[in-house]
Amino acid sequence: MRNSWVDRTVLSNQGQVDGRSMFSNRGLIVGRSMIHLATAALVALAFCGLTRSASAQLEFERPPINYTEAESQDPIARLQAQLDAGEVELEYHPTRGYLDDLLVKLQVPEESQALVFSKTSFQLRRIDPRRPRAVYFGDDVYLGFVQNGDVVEAMAVDPVLGPIFYTLEQQESEPPKFVRDRGQCLTCHASSRTQGVPGAFVRSVFVDRGGQPLLGSGTFTTDHRSPFEQRWGGWYVTGTHGDSLHMGNGCVENPKDSNTLDRVGGANVVDLSSRIRLEPYRTPHSDIVGLMVLEHQSYVQNLITLAHYETRLACHYDGVMNEALQRPAEHRSDSTERRITSVVEKLVDGMLLVDEFPLTEPVTGTSGFAETFSQSGKQDSQGRGLRQLDLQTRLFRYPCSYLIETTHFDTLPDEVKQRVAERIEKVLSDPTADPRYRHISAEDAQAVLEILSEIKPELFGPAASAAREASAEETSEGSNG
Repeated sequence: MRNSWVDRTVLSNQGQVDGRSMFSNRGLIVGRSMIHLATAALVALAFCGLTRSASAQLEFERPPINYTEAESQDPIARLQAQLDAGEVELEYHPTRGYLDDLLVKLQVPEESQALVFSKTSFQLRRIDPRRPRAVYFGDDVYLGFVQNGDVVEAMAVDPVLGPIFYTLEQQESEPPKFVRDRGQCLTCHASSRTQGVPGAFVRSVFVDRGGQPLLGSGTFTTDHRSPFEQRWGGWYVTGTHGDSLHMGNGCVENPKDSNTLDRVGGANVVDLSSRIRLEPYRTPHSDIVGLMVLEHQSYVQNLITLAHYETRLACHYDGVMNEALQRPAEHRSDSTERRITSVVEKLVDGMLLVDEFPLTEPVTGTSGFAETFSQSGKQDSQGRGLRQLDLQTRLFRYPCSYLIETTHFDTLPDEVKQRVAERIEKVLSDPTADPRYRHISAEDAQAVLEILSEIKPELFGPAASAAREASAEETSEGSNG
């Protein structure tokens, strides 16, 4: 569990997710799951140096969020309801257990497969450079598979609560039962690496030949801002990227000297068959483009969750204080205003890819992920979409995150969405006005505004923009009055 789920170093770089016990009366299955969770907790403590008592004090464990106790409406919770009702069944594969059918049922593309070989998961005894853990992801579901593993690890995004962690026993049962984590995962997956909220993160570490992370040599939490040379330690990476070097595809020869990592030998690898046995996996790839999208997605997804939490917590606090001090219910404190303004700024910067690390060489994947990803999502009348990739000098063709299309974003408090839209419109109307946004050309800024006006007219269409302007004028007049 130690690394973020995305890389488990998360999702892991090493990665894995943990599950908790949602079905405490489920006999043997739950008994096994609880053993796995207890093991996961111990591993998490060893790697993270945290305690569950500290996790219990997190703000989101209390009203109005009640993260651990709140009922989730994430894709896995919905699938479990269908399984319990007998509406669907999960097919069991003799080698990969429930993984294959989960990818289908949860609409997770197999092209997203990323292989991580660092021992940074609670199933670490079954992970090494010859037997990497496989991670798969879609917009709102992440799955982790380990050869001969006891469980499939899962993380699914609830529209309001954000990421929820699960495990599913790799023993055939009827119906299969996902076990929801009750807090163990949060020791790693709700930390400074995830903006302090439940989430995924991609971590890069130096590893020895056995897959053991060499934490004393330094670690990196990576996203679209990270230099290439800090990325993918402990991961396999397939694809070409010119002379740019990363940390993937190799181990440190001398554990006392991280410079003995062969970065050149790990560059531009397109075939893993000489490094690992590929038959147990869905595909023979660990696509570099998929990894880059995963890094961006985990980072911005956490910012969306942060915006959900901070706004709800701040407004709840105001409600309590307004009642206690007999203030009007609509009174807004300065601290609440600052909290909301801060998360809006962070989210806008993440969505507009501020400080993105520029590519100096073209990047090409091997699995077809780039094509599959680019063809998904919404497009405007000119066939333009936010999932289209550049891969020459930057990740995306248009500098605005596709996560603005997701339900996770759509369920943000309306005030936050309106502020995000207002800020994005202001930035893109003149990207040269603020040095942070000078990476956006006038042409690209106009294109993004046009795309947003068609794929999200409720926020960026002419009527929505006019309504915001009218509201701003009313507020200004009220203040002057």
